[in-house]
Amino acid sequence: MEAQEGKKRNNLIRGFEMFGRSFLLPVSVLPAAGILQGLGSAFTNADTVKMYPWMQNGTFQFVMGFLSTMGSAAFKNLPVIFAVGVAVGLAKHEKGSAAISGLLGYLTLQYMMNFLLSTSGRLVDTTGMDPTKAALALADKMQTTVLGIQTMDLNVFGGIITGVIVYFVHKHAIKMHVPTVLDFFSGPRLVPILIMPVMAMTAVVFFFVWPIVQTGIAALSIVILKSGTIGTFLYGVIERLLLPFGLHHGLNWPVRTTELGGIFTIGGRQYQGTIAAYMASLAHGGAINPMITRFSSGKFVYNMFGLPGAALAMYTCAKPENKKKVGSLLFAAAATAFLTGVTEPIEFTFLFVAPALYVIHAVLAGLTMAVTSALGAAYLTPTGHGLINFIIYGVLQGTKTKWYILPIVGVFCFAMYYVVFTFAIKKFNFKTPGREDNDDDIKLHGKDETRKKMGVHTLKDEAKGSTIPEGKLSTHDQAVALIKAHGGSENISDVDACITRLRINVKDKSIVDKNTIVNNLGAMGFNESGMQMQSIYGGHANVLKMEIQDILGIGE
Repeated sequence: MEAQEGKKRNNLIRGFEMFGRSFLLPVSVLPAAGILQGLGSAFTNADTVKMYPWMQNGTFQFVMGFLSTMGSAAFKNLPVIFAVGVAVGLAKHEKGSAAISGLLGYLTLQYMMNFLLSTSGRLVDTTGMDPTKAALALADKMQTTVLGIQTMDLNVFGGIITGVIVYFVHKHAIKMHVPTVLDFFSGPRLVPILIMPVMAMTAVVFFFVWPIVQTGIAALSIVILKSGTIGTFLYGVIERLLLPFGLHHGLNWPVRTTELGGIFTIGGRQYQGTIAAYMASLAHGGAINPMITRFSSGKFVYNMFGLPGAALAMYTCAKPENKKKVGSLLFAAAATAFLTGVTEPIEFTFLFVAPALYVIHAVLAGLTMAVTSALGAAYLTPTGHGLINFIIYGVLQGTKTKWYILPIVGVFCFAMYYVVFTFAIKKFNFKTPGREDNDDDIKLHGKDETRKKMGVHTLKDEAKGSTIPEGKLSTHDQAVALIKAHGGSENISDVDACITRLRINVKDKSIVDKNTIVNNLGAMGFNESGMQMQSIYGGHANVLKMEIQDILGIGE
């Protein structure tokens, strides 16, 4: 019973991590897009232009507007980016098929929602309305326009859900056996064909269920917003505690990109999620609601000041004879955190040597976030909470972001981290760098060795060490036998497949056992093309290719 409970718990954690990691691909474009839009917004804002007449130059305004529009292309189309990105991020094979299926699935969903709203008489008529009134009328009925299609407002959730559905269809469809006469439509070609009816049925479900779900999400977002300073503190603590397990993405990105981060009305339009709301705030000018940025502004403070304070504490507590070596290591790590917001070298070092220090850091981080938000700081970045992004998203946007709060709070944060860490290290004799029993072991620690010491296994770790996939036993055994028949893994340089043929490139074709492949391993024929061995398996060829690639650890 306990074993089953443990298995369920592990599956839940794996599912949460897998969900969080699937966000990494679609959000990877946001930092660059955010910089473009941030710079453009900073220099085209009416208030800023009025203050600095030199910015009124037509050419300069054209260039800045060009940059802002380029960046907004990503933020205005987040749902479709997530639909494609999540599908590709989750798929283990044939990612091109997953990508086109994600796009087609999302378009199918929107067109079907439009059809259902239209035929039921629920489609809002915005004819003759100005853009602001039209947007408010649509929002009032939970509708919006996506890629020119008037549809139910699913926001980024629609893209995420589409990506997840595509993943499950893709996972099973690429290994489906179809009648020989339909071999052309097997494997990756089958996925986009199946995704259309699947997403059409999903649209029907959404049509009836989503208004209820939307009401629940809106209520939850209000609860999160009303949680105020305490909620910000708890978010900061929990987010840091999830980091070692690779689960923090599952908390961060729903808040940043969906209604769970809040629903904000800016310039007559509603925006869901903190990133979209902040970018809209920059574009429309005026004061920025600090509720939009409360899960981000404090991160700048503890990255740029708190962790360097912890680094100085570790340096201070090091043995005198080790301070020179320790100082260079810690200075580099602190500078990285300050400039770019990359904190792993410091965080995973004190997590490795003393997990209690990491818990202390999580509490101090939550406290820093709560105080920074309570003081009204209003700056945010899609990712990377360091000096570079602080200048772009905070300083350059003018005083409306209240960027000046950061250095003020930062001084106190630095002192707090330094005092608390110095006390804890000396009080409990934590073996931070430079205090080790063996002076030859002085080094900072990365996340891989730290997680290994803690016994934490993430999906990324499993992907590195895993060679055997989940597929059917018969297919797996067949793939193992094919590897052996081709001279073993050392003799195979590449594995591919077309519609009907398994194509394996070898280094020495004289040791390939062609008779076994044809007579014992189910091949309908065998051909050679230079060093490429071609075994005819019909639609099963692509399945065998993926199985062999997994066993050999060969990526696409």
